[in-house]
Amino acid sequence: MARIGYIRVSTEEQNTARQESALADCEPVFIDRCSGKNTARPELQKMLAYIRQGDTVIVESFSRLARSTKDLLQIVEFMQQKNVELISIKENFDTSTPAGKLMLTMFAALAEFEREQMLERQREGIQAAKAADAARVANGLKPLKYRGRKPIKVDPDEFKTQYESWKSGKQTAVAAMKKLKLKPNTFYRHVREYEAKKGAG
Repeated sequence: MARIGYIRVSTEEQNTARQESALADCEPVFIDRCSGKNTARPELQKMLAYIRQGDTVIVESFSRLARSTKDLLQIVEFMQQKNVELISIKENFDTSTPAGKLMLTMFAALAEFEREQMLERQREGIQAAKAADAARVANGLKPLKYRGRKPIKVDPDEFKTQYESWKSGKQTAVAAMKKLKLKPNTFYRHVREYEAKKGAG
């Protein structure tokens, strides 16, 4: 059972000494020198591939691990599937404690709220576009022909391959999404549909 450290700074020039000092008892330590705008970071992906059941990942703060609630939850969900705990020193957060589990539930609720707000804005935008089309037609103009997004086609066999690889811990959800060229919401929708079919079968 290892105590694994993860450090991130935004540029090559930034000093990692403060974070390294905070994670002095960790071995190994993975260090990324790049933006945290998404989870496609080389050392983060190496760390997620390295962790094993019973390990604990330690970061100086949540901002080092993820820049968004969605990404943070995605990473923690992957760790939980491997029975790996997460500790953030600055936030005094530990997923192995009742308080940490409560915070995780709150994060999940906030992420779902953010998602619902985004979907609501999308629905409002669609309705506005349709209303604008109707108004153009009423005034003898050609409609803008709002058609919405084209559905993304996913090869069932390829999805099954990437899904099984993800579930068995051979790759991260991020890696599976990248190979399938899917965004997180679309990927997890396909996961739900696939698992529902498996359950029905």
